[in-house]
Amino acid sequence: MYVPKFKAHPWHGIARGELAPDLITAFIEIVPNAHIKYEIDKDSGYLKIDRPQKFSNTLPCLYGFIPKSYSGALSAQLSENVLGRKDLKGDGDPLDICIYCEREIIQSDIILQARPIGGFRLIDKGEVDDKIIAVMPDDDWFGNMTDISQMPQQFIDRLKHYFLTYKSLPNEKNLIEIAGIYGADEAKQVIKACFDDYDDLLSSAHFN
Repeated sequence: MYVPKFKAHPWHGIARGELAPDLITAFIEIVPNAHIKYEIDKDSGYLKIDRPQKFSNTLPCLYGFIPKSYSGALSAQLSENVLGRKDLKGDGDPLDICIYCEREIIQSDIILQARPIGGFRLIDKGEVDDKIIAVMPDDDWFGNMTDISQMPQQFIDRLKHYFLTYKSLPNEKNLIEIAGIYGADEAKQVIKACFDDYDDLLSSAHFN
């Protein structure tokens, strides 16, 4: 039996999943309704506090990222091609993922298997910051969903509202734009592009 000497780095040391992009591994940073925004520390692999949520908006689902993914030139080009723009760049982070589950999960710093069903094409100050939307395949309520068109609109609207407001201050112009909502097939294209971006990043060995 193999016994690892060290905990794997969540971004670089966890496998994407043998069936990716149809079924992928996700690392969970934030659980629903958390009032603190956590994110991975890229150097150590530990979760760190990014900031307290300043207002009442909280995530309606599990939130984290896909290991061994990266939003770089290829994922930015994908959005540019769809939107007809030439001014975008990747945000330089792992690809974010939002996962719906009927049961309450209160612990973060965990991994799980998720099925991508769609995503948001989010642009934040000129940076591509896609949010993949996924479900847990064994979940009693969400598990049979294979495309975002099967998700109740209220769930999509609630998640959309969160991302459009979670950084906004009163009387401040919102610089975040959701430039499109896409289904499962396009979500898998985004995931593949971010896998390729990560592989390019790894070959250059220039991590932030």
